[in-house]
Amino acid sequence: MSERYSRQWLFTPIGQAGQNILAQKHVLIVGAGALGASSAETLVRAGIGKLTIVDRDYVEWSNLQRQQLYTEEDAKQRLPKAIAAQNRLRSINSEVEVCAQVMDVGAREIAELAAGVDLILDASDNFEIRMIINDISQKLGIPWIYGSAVGSYGIVAVIVPGKTPCLNCMLERVPIGGETCDTAGIIAPAAQMVTAYQTAEALKICVEDWQAVRGKLLAFNLWSNEYSEIPLQSLKRANCPSCGEKRTYPYLQRQNNTLTAVLCGRDTVQIRPPVAVQLDLAMLAGRLAGLGGKVERNPYLVSFTIGKHRLAIFQDGRVLVHGTKDTTEARSLYHRYMG
Repeated sequence: MSERYSRQWLFTPIGQAGQNILAQKHVLIVGAGALGASSAETLVRAGIGKLTIVDRDYVEWSNLQRQQLYTEEDAKQRLPKAIAAQNRLRSINSEVEVCAQVMDVGAREIAELAAGVDLILDASDNFEIRMIINDISQKLGIPWIYGSAVGSYGIVAVIVPGKTPCLNCMLERVPIGGETCDTAGIIAPAAQMVTAYQTAEALKICVEDWQAVRGKLLAFNLWSNEYSEIPLQSLKRANCPSCGEKRTYPYLQRQNNTLTAVLCGRDTVQIRPPVAVQLDLAMLAGRLAGLGGKVERNPYLVSFTIGKHRLAIFQDGRVLVHGTKDTTEARSLYHRYMG
């Protein structure tokens, strides 16, 4: 297989020595959508030693526009994304150990998956999971790369425990009510640009070229031709509960995670966000109105019906997902439309 990586060997910052180091590394990718599928393929082709990819969802027809590992047959079979990705990745490079996990991850699952890995790539679809990844990263000392894409917009940041601010420093709390691919759409080049930056940084970290690692948060909009960078060190907070002087790792604590409860005697799951919010119901109703469902609003809540499900969204961020008793399905709908 000496020819497989010959062009990568010729790239001086990697070389044969870097290739040997790369082959010893284990990367965890959380999410197997557009970002996860693209990043996984790049790292497997590059010769990473082991790749673990975790996702709770299955392949749908709407995924095929941008999620490059998947086929029409995967969508017909509703194959779990992690399994479809594993099948394809193993056919691309049989030298790489690819491990698929089909599950809905929370703090406990992320902690188990992250044990022994060298790097975590964020390819998730919601900020709650990202904040859990962030706290696990700080607790276990594992670098991770935050990435997000929606519409034509993308954002990337490399977070290295002990060297850079963490995501909690940057955000201070979990955003609620943001745009998602299901509400604002997405073009494939935005996802591909994010994964290009993510995997470039991943290669730097995996070959241990720490001097080359980006020290800025990068944001871009491909449609409006905008590009900006923010130095990460300026965002560091000494009192950050995730990476500061007195760490409590708040997002590893149950009370700070989204809580779900199946309502007794009803085909309904209640979802409560981890932090108190005050939603702009008029703005929310306007955002949901273009998604093909039925939107109704009163001074207290927005009702959004799509397919067999109805979401009753209260001003404090609490959501009743009607039409299911499956908490995993309810959480997926919640994050799809609430961010």
